Amino acid sequence: MRAHNERIVLTLIRQKGPLAKAEIARMTGLSAQTVSVIMRALEADGLLGKGEPVRGKVGQPSVPMHLMAEGAFFFGLKVGRRSLDLILADFLGRVRSRARLTHRFPTPDGVVRFASVAVGQLLDQLTPTERGRVSGLGIAIPFRLWDWAAALGVSQAEMDEWRQRDIAAEIAAICEFPVYLRNDASAACGAELVFGDNDNLQDFLYFFIGFFVGGGLVLGGSLYTGRTGNAAALGSMPVQRKSGELCQLIDVASLAELEKALVDQGFNGAEIWENPVSWELPSGVLDPWLDEAAAGLAHAILSSSNLIDFECAMIDGWMPEAIRSDLVCRVSASLAGMKHSGIDLPAIREGTIGSDARALGAASLPLSERFLVDRNALLII
Repeated sequence: MRAHNERIVLTLIRQKGPLAKAEIARMTGLSAQTVSVIMRALEADGLLGKGEPVRGKVGQPSVPMHLMAEGAFFFGLKVGRRSLDLILADFLGRVRSRARLTHRFPTPDGVVRFASVAVGQLLDQLTPTERGRVSGLGIAIPFRLWDWAAALGVSQAEMDEWRQRDIAAEIAAICEFPVYLRNDASAACGAELVFGDNDNLQDFLYFFIGFFVGGGLVLGGSLYTGRTGNAAALGSMPVQRKSGELCQLIDVASLAELEKALVDQGFNGAEIWENPVSWELPSGVLDPWLDEAAAGLAHAILSSSNLIDFECAMIDGWMPEAIRSDLVCRVSASLAGMKHSGIDLPAIREGTIGSDARALGAASLPLSERFLVDRNALLII
């Protein structure tokens, strides 16, 4: 029970920011003495630190407690269609170091080999004390990779090996800490939930636009992944092109389509994978893609809103902030022009994590497992 109460305290401070003992006692219903014991233990473990005393009220000044960045460290491995990215994140979700490898397509052997080398390289950058605070490694990977051989431009035989391999188990065998695995888009949504500046939204739909567009779903303040771990597979949702033709969302709102359009018009499509911070793309290619992507996303949001009454739909991706902002504006305009009698449309917002969302979402898996309240746990009120 003590461990559960510690998770409650850490979860509250992560959600609300620095809190004094009296505030935590009021929010949780735990006694002041119990909270004091918990806070002392978490401080002794290096997970919490004291802020400046707040004076000016009756009685003793209150001392807010905050999360310590060096309290714990987590690895996040993103397996992408065009690259592998490994990050080391601290307790606040800040990326401390990273390793990256580009490839034509992912293979199980390549992923395990990269993880083995890159984890060792990033661990070597830590002090002995910091190494002892590494709490695990999460993997964010597209599920059913073998279904996308044609889209990746490789043979089915080259992707079928993924059917038989358990890379989480293989990587766990070479690591000294636990390893966890989640669908990449759901992981990105988890990063927004754990680390994002999202006003503690309780119900929202999430889109991450990478090589393919994918989605995540938050209900009641918790990530919902469903029976197979692949809930909110929004890329597979049927939508309508601006021409009226039916297709799937991945056919209009994926960066793979933007890459193809660039190549078809004689430009370097690989540019978009080299740097998500700044692109210099011809407007004659970018604008049509943005329009088609916005229309597809709007259709997906409208269809989803008929099923669940979301507070908002959030859009993030591997792209510069200015392009993401432009896309969100186009989605809002497209959605407003659609017939939506009988329902209230959700707000459309930008994600707050950016291109690292999948890797940070992977890193959030061991953090949540070790330090946060499980969504099915019984909260003490």
